[in-house]
Amino acid sequence: MEIIALNMYQTTALAVVMLYVGKILKVRLPFLEKFCIPAPVVGGLLFAVISCALYVLEIVEIKFDTTLENFFMVAFFTSVGFQANVKILKSGGVSLLIFLVSVIFLIIGQNILAIILSKLLNVSPLVGLCTGSIAMTGGHGTSGAFGPVLENFGLHDATTLCMAAATFGLVGGSLMGGPLGRSLILSKNLLETAIKADDSVLVEEKNKHHKSAAKYSVGFYQIIFAMGAGTIFSEVLTKSGMTFPIYIGAMIVAALMRNYSEFYGKFKVHIGEISDIGGICLSIFLGIAMITLKLWDLAALAIPLIILLLGQTIFMFLYARFIIFNVMGRNYDAAILSAGTCGFGMGATPNAMANMQVLTTKFAPSVKAYLLVPIVGSMFADFINSVTITFFINFVA
Repeated sequence: MEIIALNMYQTTALAVVMLYVGKILKVRLPFLEKFCIPAPVVGGLLFAVISCALYVLEIVEIKFDTTLENFFMVAFFTSVGFQANVKILKSGGVSLLIFLVSVIFLIIGQNILAIILSKLLNVSPLVGLCTGSIAMTGGHGTSGAFGPVLENFGLHDATTLCMAAATFGLVGGSLMGGPLGRSLILSKNLLETAIKADDSVLVEEKNKHHKSAAKYSVGFYQIIFAMGAGTIFSEVLTKSGMTFPIYIGAMIVAALMRNYSEFYGKFKVHIGEISDIGGICLSIFLGIAMITLKLWDLAALAIPLIILLLGQTIFMFLYARFIIFNVMGRNYDAAILSAGTCGFGMGATPNAMANMQVLTTKFAPSVKAYLLVPIVGSMFADFINSVTITFFINFVA
């Protein structure tokens, strides 16, 4: 079988091409636009299917250099950090706590469901845990970390199973979030409860905000500076013994820069331009993540594992629809949060942001969702998930 190796520039260029393919397909196929499926997911998944077919038929295997994937991911979350400020943190304190508790119960529920289904299917509970919060809320990063742990407990190929489950979750969470959010917004007429841009300290109304090339360049420079300085914060955080996503330090620096600008006015943060740049980076990151999916890993799963994954998908949908939506207020923000929870509850926080972005672009901004999801999904969920996973592994082993 022939092997084609793409360098990081070619990989990124291909992701952009498939992003445009996704945009074209959304125009040609109205149901994709109707159900708010992100363009990078549409084009990227199409390429992943073609790549899988070529691999299965032993025609060609495509290998990618994903060096730039992390760059675009960190750049996007840095732009999110610029949107945070003290006023919103104070006003959203109770909502943050409620959402955090809801996510904790989601993590616990995913593992309990995994164990119950594995016993019903007469397979090892450790196999079930490969499809629990390790792969769902944890995604590929946690799967790579806990796969070897499960192998030490005697489950061979646990890492492969976890990574395959994480791949399934990445696709499922991306496809599920947009349609769920759209359905809630339209069926319950939630646009009436959306906060207008003028009422938000995070979003500037476009017709009052003149954008220019000069402001975009300054905004980009500010993002790059925050990313670089953020590595120092990340190093300090890792000394605590806990594992944090690589973009946390950059988000902290960006938030400090935004608030320093507001309180002291020493320099101007062009939040409109920064948000636009962040949106571009998110699309490219998600495009790279989708085209590099190895769907043939899913084909290697046994029937019990497929049933376990389908069970997790149904659970995620029901939890987001009935628990997250209800406890977060049954309003427009709650609908956007439900869509976002599908993203990081079955894959990764960037997928959550993509789910929310496609909805807020189509309908209206949601300041609360854009604040809560990155904080809970990035700063708290991974730590809580690691503790919970450790408990369940020792419980069933």
